[in-house]
Amino acid sequence: MIRPATPADIPAIHTLIRELADYEKALKEAKATQEQLQEALFGPHPAAYAHVATDSTDTVIGYAIWFLTFSTWRGVHGIYLEDLYVRPAARGAGHGKALLTELARICDDRGYQRLEWSVLNWNTPAITFYESLDAHPQTEWTTYRLTDEALTRAARTPTR
Repeated sequence: MIRPATPADIPAIHTLIRELADYEKALKEAKATQEQLQEALFGPHPAAYAHVATDSTDTVIGYAIWFLTFSTWRGVHGIYLEDLYVRPAARGAGHGKALLTELARICDDRGYQRLEWSVLNWNTPAITFYESLDAHPQTEWTTYRLTDEALTRAARTPTR
């Protein structure tokens, strides 16, 4: 079953985020706390949204965290999928596809024209899955990121 996450799902989502970070060989970078997730997803000004996949006992076995984007070219919102993760033991049963289908439905219902996400180049199981859904890589774009000390330096650089 796919449903919107609730505040009661925060501990499970937090655990799954750490599992995903471990899988992606970046556990040390996964610093988000349950309190931060609570604020981001359910605070007075939500920055993101979440859906969960549950098994027959309503145990959370997967999640999708997403947020709205805006296309200046299309003039409408889209969805950026930050994370999609299903526990290894639950893979192959359609939970990942159901989570993506739910986000595609939200796009369609609301008139959003894009559903986008990133995938690590070495994650061939995910790439194969996404391509089976007829998703296409955007190879002409390169993602750049400022974090930590580089972000602080950029913020403090004089503009003149």
